[in-house]
Amino acid sequence: MDVTSKHPQPAVTVDPYEWLEGIHDPEALAWVREQNTRTEAELHDQGFEQTVQDIREVLDAQDKIPMVTKRGEYYYNFWRDADHRLGLWRRTDWDSYCSDTPNWEVLIDFDQYAVVHGNDWHFAGARLLRPAAGEDYRRALIRLSPDGGDQVAVREFDLQTLEFVSSGFELPVGKTVVSWENEDNLLVAIATNEQDTTRSTYARCTRRLKRGQTLDQAEVIFEVDAEHVGGWAHFDSTPGFERVVTLDAIDFYNSRTGVIVDGVHSPIEAPTDVRVHLHRQYVLFAPQTDWLHQEQVIPAGSLAIAELASFLADGTIEQLVFVPDARTSLESFTFTAGHLLLTVLQDVVSQVRVLDLAPGFPSVELPAADELLSISVGAVDDEDPQAGDDYWMTITGFTRPTTLLRGTVGAELEVIKSSPERFDASGLEVTQHFATSTDGTRVPYFQVAEKGLALDGQNPVLMDGYGGFQASLTPAYSAALGTGWLSRRTVAGRRAVYVLANIRGGGEYGPAWHQAALKHNRHRAYEDFAAIAEDLVARKVTTRERLGATGRSNGGLLMGNMITGYPQLFGAISCGVPLLDMQRYTRLSAGHSWIAEYGDPDIPEEWEFIRTFSPLHRLSDEPRPIGDYPKSLIWSTTTDDRVGPVQARKMAAKMLDLGIENTRYHEPEDGGHAGSTDNLSTARMLATSYEFLWRALQ
Repeated sequence: MDVTSKHPQPAVTVDPYEWLEGIHDPEALAWVREQNTRTEAELHDQGFEQTVQDIREVLDAQDKIPMVTKRGEYYYNFWRDADHRLGLWRRTDWDSYCSDTPNWEVLIDFDQYAVVHGNDWHFAGARLLRPAAGEDYRRALIRLSPDGGDQVAVREFDLQTLEFVSSGFELPVGKTVVSWENEDNLLVAIATNEQDTTRSTYARCTRRLKRGQTLDQAEVIFEVDAEHVGGWAHFDSTPGFERVVTLDAIDFYNSRTGVIVDGVHSPIEAPTDVRVHLHRQYVLFAPQTDWLHQEQVIPAGSLAIAELASFLADGTIEQLVFVPDARTSLESFTFTAGHLLLTVLQDVVSQVRVLDLAPGFPSVELPAADELLSISVGAVDDEDPQAGDDYWMTITGFTRPTTLLRGTVGAELEVIKSSPERFDASGLEVTQHFATSTDGTRVPYFQVAEKGLALDGQNPVLMDGYGGFQASLTPAYSAALGTGWLSRRTVAGRRAVYVLANIRGGGEYGPAWHQAALKHNRHRAYEDFAAIAEDLVARKVTTRERLGATGRSNGGLLMGNMITGYPQLFGAISCGVPLLDMQRYTRLSAGHSWIAEYGDPDIPEEWEFIRTFSPLHRLSDEPRPIGDYPKSLIWSTTTDDRVGPVQARKMAAKMLDLGIENTRYHEPEDGGHAGSTDNLSTARMLATSYEFLWRALQ
């Protein structure tokens, strides 16, 4: 939604590529089809199709771990394979789930649903209505995406008849947050018209929708300023703690949380950059900067806990349950019935700490893994009288297939499912290294390479990075990466190398690591990535000609700045679903919501620094000899409604017009911001990127 800013705009020259902003404009789509034809003619050959087949085979494998969510006596799972392109939503019981061949009850067959309705609908999640005590779950709200994007339709489903409810709740396609208040009332935040939509394209208000009402008849119970990112309210149905929880997202990192009980809205008074979490009687606070509260400093990156009633009454905070140091950060937490489980990163390697919810919150640390692995934990069902203290644990690493375990706090863990190896990882080793960035900061990165790697610069290397929104990149087993990249060998027998960069802007070392690369300091993320590239060359792992890089979304912006700011370091780059036009990004798709990360280009003094990391403008501001630019694949999807395809189109068109002939562009129609809608489209998306990079680095 394009509206006039309240700020004076900087002087803008005529944009010769503005015609590409019409996402479905015939002229723009003709250009897209022309570029797709050129790219596919070069890449989509027999070798490419074999790569697609190999990746799809591991994605479609029948012996993948079916991850589940427990509701009542059932364990729910969404599944896609070769026979079910759009997937199955299904459930089973515990004994069956533990067997080698679970007996699944299919709730919705989405391929069959597509046949009945004449078009594809993609499962985007379900919200079950909590039943009365002693009864079974009976109703669910099913989220359906028409194209893999963020917008969804919502339909009511009967879990007993296994049919969509005739004349039941049905919401139109939009960016929607919905929850059950009771069997006949929903809380709905939906962006379907200008009045109810923020500049960031999210919902501005939440309505109480009664059965039989239309949306315009529903009462507004919560709303926020249209300049804010969004406003949402959902119903917390936890027995004994029923309430409406409100969230006013002012920007990406500042928000206000409150509760509505018996019609009274009680704001939880904390600085807007403190993340607030509610669970039963507790309220937890995660400050992003140091918070002075009642003469106590609650450090940035820590976690504090309080009784909600006491905090609302007099601001009492009971205890700090986590305080970071220079090497550790809080990754996530989960509650069982009697414990709080924390996942902590120490130099980007996972540890788990268990806190008793008894007075004083005594804690123990689970034994750390002796490898560079990622460990995550999650409660199974903290309301189950028999399994309330049970938790899931998943363990994964670059060369270690994922293992799912279940345990009870204080007891031994049991392996429930293990994923088999999907590629030959024998001979590979995972190591961690640190590069020194321009300002002297030590930046970690993981390297997956053959043991005894020859350090002579002849190894093909793929770097991967993100560096934004406090998102941490940790070791994980990827069958597609292993099949599509790590299994490759050069004619000389050299095995492909993979590098994961933990640059600033991410969350690997907590809020400070993220904030170090915000707005006018954005260049630090790019300096970090460049420092790792230089370190790989200095260590003689590779050379510029054999070094490739990839990134998507904010990682696509990272790639754009590697193309324009550090072209001398890379032989090839794959730049996916990217931000690239930072002068227009706030006016395209959901871009306005990211001002807190990048700055506001409508404010002249902010545009001054934003322009220095706007790849579309750096092409003109910092011109390089044509031969200096790496071979570049820029790609998006027509249905991406988060970043949109516009910025990718404009960047590719400008590069080609400048004579940078080693630029290629690709834009499938469906896939949304994820880039794919099913296993086949995922395989084709990944194979296109891997094939481009591999061929470019030979």
